[in-house]
Amino acid sequence: MENPIRIAIIGGGCGAITAAYELSKPEHNGRYLITVYQDGWRLGGKGASGRGTAGRVEEHGLHVWLGFYENAFRMMRDCYAELPRLGIHDFGRWDEAFIQEHNVGIFSKHDVSGWQKWSGKFPPKAGLPGDAMPQQEIYSLNEYCRQAIDLLRTLILDTTVDRLDGNGRTSSAKAAGRPSSIPGLENAPESLMALLGLVRRYLGASMSTSVAGVVEGLGLLSTAIQMLPSFPQRILNDLAEESARVARQWLETQWLASSPHRHIWEMVDLVLAALVGCIRCGVLTSPQGLDVLDQYECREWLRMNGASDRALASPFMVGLYDLHLSYAKGIASEPKLAAGQSMRGTLRMFFGYRGAFFWRMRAGMGDVVFAPLYILLQSRGVRFEFFHRLMNVGIPEGPALQEGERTCITSLEFRVQAKTIRDKPYDPLIPIKGKRCWPASPDFKQLRYGSRLKTAGVDLESHGDTTAAESKTLLYGEHFDAVILGVSLGAIPHVCKQILARDNRWQEMVEKVQTVATQAVQVWLNKSADELGWEGPPYIISGYKKPLDTWCDMEHVIPEENWQTPPKTAFYFCGVLSDDPGIESMPFQEYTQLKREEVYNNALQLLGSHGKPLWPKAYDSSGEFSWDLLMHEESRSHTKKLPETHPLRTQYWRANINPSDRYVMTVPGSNRYRISPLDMRYTNMTIAGDWTDAGFNAGCTEAAVMSGMLASHAISGLPRLEEIIAYDHP
Repeated sequence: MENPIRIAIIGGGCGAITAAYELSKPEHNGRYLITVYQDGWRLGGKGASGRGTAGRVEEHGLHVWLGFYENAFRMMRDCYAELPRLGIHDFGRWDEAFIQEHNVGIFSKHDVSGWQKWSGKFPPKAGLPGDAMPQQEIYSLNEYCRQAIDLLRTLILDTTVDRLDGNGRTSSAKAAGRPSSIPGLENAPESLMALLGLVRRYLGASMSTSVAGVVEGLGLLSTAIQMLPSFPQRILNDLAEESARVARQWLETQWLASSPHRHIWEMVDLVLAALVGCIRCGVLTSPQGLDVLDQYECREWLRMNGASDRALASPFMVGLYDLHLSYAKGIASEPKLAAGQSMRGTLRMFFGYRGAFFWRMRAGMGDVVFAPLYILLQSRGVRFEFFHRLMNVGIPEGPALQEGERTCITSLEFRVQAKTIRDKPYDPLIPIKGKRCWPASPDFKQLRYGSRLKTAGVDLESHGDTTAAESKTLLYGEHFDAVILGVSLGAIPHVCKQILARDNRWQEMVEKVQTVATQAVQVWLNKSADELGWEGPPYIISGYKKPLDTWCDMEHVIPEENWQTPPKTAFYFCGVLSDDPGIESMPFQEYTQLKREEVYNNALQLLGSHGKPLWPKAYDSSGEFSWDLLMHEESRSHTKKLPETHPLRTQYWRANINPSDRYVMTVPGSNRYRISPLDMRYTNMTIAGDWTDAGFNAGCTEAAVMSGMLASHAISGLPRLEEIIAYDHP
């Protein structure tokens, strides 16, 4: 066999580890000699987690997977299937590690009660994410839009049929029943001319605002979309706008916004605006698809296409922005989300999921995702060099690179933060409940001068850390043949200064593709959510009071932890964290402590007062939160009045302000500045991460996995592009 190609992968997040997974597959026959370089002691990037006191799971934030994460689930299912064949049985089955979640909820501000909870249950759908995808289930954008129309019809018909008039009789819609012969649906015209005739009669009839008229217009619209590109665009525009007008008029006359159906009204209004906007903008026939919308801010685009101010301020929209952490500079008054990516994510989320809408993880993402991947990759011969912080990516000197000009990576410079005793490979995992997990801090006993480092309280993952055992430089041709740069976008200005100095495209990417700091809080309690007054299943909740606007009951994680006396549950919170101007002069370690205190105070305020609508029984008669609910393995003799001994200090919170920890946003106009892993301007380097142009440009696991697959393809030709589900870029 010819000499193996030496691959240096920088970073341990989803994109980087996916690339290592793909390039180390058996079909490559050992062609690639892969080394992963990671600062600190663990893998995971923004998805890293660790085990702290009592083996409790400590995350970077609230991590759940969505049911359309086809590529990510396929990788994990294959990983979990391969490990037992290697004699590794620590992790069980994938469907034990991932738990289906059908219940979701959002909160809405209410003039009387303060907050109103709206919840829904998404029914299980056929198949499971990661199953072989039948060709008929790979939906086109047109099919997604037709499914959105079906959703509108269902919402309108089901809600209308169940209504009663003031005398207890069924409404006229009930008597009419669900229409069974709506033109364009059940009895679709066989020819384009027949459909055009029906549409022209509909448009010329000044339709009454009856439920039959609403559903007929939507049915014709669905069939017209099915006949694209043959159906005339101008008539399609007219049909979409008239159908939306009739539906909105019926909504206004039949449902008041203050009625129990208010949330249905708002959802229908938003879907109508999105459909009209997609048709007006030619999305369904343009080769660019939804990308043509990315120049618009999502709310503004919906407003342009008829959405009401009431719907745009609805909890659905708030929840959408919360889910994407889409607040520029972490400021709630600056929501920024590209319309195209918003539509892409929403369509796949609602109509592309399989099994369950959400999937929780049995333990931390580090335990469920990165520990099994690490063990599998080790078994395949992948080497891991922990405590290696990248300082510089070297390229040849010269003037600015011109369009079409190519160059290469000449060196990789690292600061080695720590070395192991006798230079043994660092063993990063610890056993918890019979499974190997990442600890929340390094094992200093394996490190040279480890006791000294531990006493000094070094934070080897902090951007401000300067711990150094030695410097190391890798040279092209001598130490590596190709590079996969898998650090996050926020780190690029710090490690790619030579590239930014010569490459205008990279300069624009760093400037235009924005990131935002985030915050996370976890508390463990000696009573369950039910006992604290929560009603209903343990929803994944969004749209609550900022800044910690997203919340989840994580009771299912407790059995995986190692408490002597287990808590009843754990609550996780997350949200964006605002940037502070003028921080450049402050040492990073001081700024970190400042922002950590801000997160602590946010948590103090949340539990102290804002949490009462969530868990009313957690508060005493005076409205004070019962701090003795919080659990910790050590002594619990706390004094409320002393901040340094407050019970909340025993819990877990973090400010994600490290450049590599910042969440990658999708702001309007930014997607065209992203660079694809397939772009080989640097002939021996590709990139991986959720900040690249990977076909699904959002800050999520699926985007990062798709990027890692593309990075592997750029080097090896595998996986084939058609094997990457939902990747449809040229």
